[in-house]
Amino acid sequence: MIANGMKKEEYREMKPYWHKRLLNREYDLICFRNGYAKDAPRVTVEFKGLLSGLGIIEWGAPEKQAVYILKLGNILHATKQ
Repeated sequence: MIANGMKKEEYREMKPYWHKRLLNREYDLICFRNGYAKDAPRVTVEFKGLLSGLGIIEWGAPEKQAVYILKLGNILHATKQ
């Protein structure tokens, strides 16, 4: 859904692992990778900001649980499977 431009948010649990990686840092881009294979499909997207709160369940957010919300912008580069 990110690669085709439908999904404009990505979610991460509010745990120390993501806290260290997301808070008090600046990012311009996010590179998402679908799997661990060397040739796994990737998509690079503009990072538009970080929020916290309830996400959209249809986009993968857990129900009734606060998460980090990564706001996504334009797709800059994508590779296909």
